[in-house]
Amino acid sequence: MEPHDHPELISHNHEHRKAVLDRLSRIEGHVRAVKRMVEADVECPEVLVQIAAVRSALNSVGKVILEDHVKSCLIDAANEGEFEKAFKDLRNSLDKFIG
Repeated sequence: MEPHDHPELISHNHEHRKAVLDRLSRIEGHVRAVKRMVEADVECPEVLVQIAAVRSALNSVGKVILEDHVKSCLIDAANEGEFEKAFKDLRNSLDKFIG
């Protein structure tokens, strides 16, 4: 999903952008490795452990994105008088992230 494909998404320059992209690349490689494990008929418990590791890595990168969002987007929204909308959007996103 690219921001230009969704006009409602506003592009922001976040402090940890490169670190997030690097982590996502590692996660992507990890997911491909899990797929190869399934293709190779590796025992299910080992596959499940690796899936748990991927889930943990995704949660970790999500926390970094959340921190960047709070530090930049919410502060910007407050300064622009748009805090209520930004907070509502954050709450909806957190419901999906946590839920």
